[in-house]
Amino acid sequence: MTRYTTCYNTISVKKTIYTLGLLASLVVGVIAPAASYAQPYGTGVYGENVPYGSETALSIATDGNVSIPITPTTSGVLATGTSVVTVTSTDVKGYKLYIRTLSSTDMNNLGALIPASANGSPAALAVNTWGYNTDASINFVGLSLTDTLIHSITAPIAGGDATTVTYGVKVDLAKPAGNYTANVVYTAVPQTN
Repeated sequence: MTRYTTCYNTISVKKTIYTLGLLASLVVGVIAPAASYAQPYGTGVYGENVPYGSETALSIATDGNVSIPITPTTSGVLATGTSVVTVTSTDVKGYKLYIRTLSSTDMNNLGALIPASANGSPAALAVNTWGYNTDASINFVGLSLTDTLIHSITAPIAGGDATTVTYGVKVDLAKPAGNYTANVVYTAVPQTN
């Protein structure tokens, strides 16, 4: 009787191994083709523009300084100039573009000042003030020393996204002639949520 049991156990083990071997072959047959055609880790793109596994990039550029020639009149005259700010971002959530002045909101000409407009929303400029807009209208907002959001995108922009900022200044004959300047800062920040 012991012999028979031993034989039975042996058959049972062989049957189990055979069944597991068959199952293993089926699993390998199913997995192997998928693994053999898979791309290496880090290959491909996320969304349309962002290479998978790469760091995102953000760059900002302008077309240079803005010059606004103006010939004032007794009642005041409005003159404008534009600046194009181009942001390139591969961040999948896009970016935000901010504007502010560097150290003063006044345009300065050797101590003669033209203050930034008091307009908190787009409106006509008062005489002897200056401001900006992003819609090329005749209404302007005054700049401040804190960042103000002027544009945002919620997708990657690999080819660059241009924002045109129009500056306006309205002066009369009360301001002395000269070169009035102000420093403006553009800041591009990746979207985080």
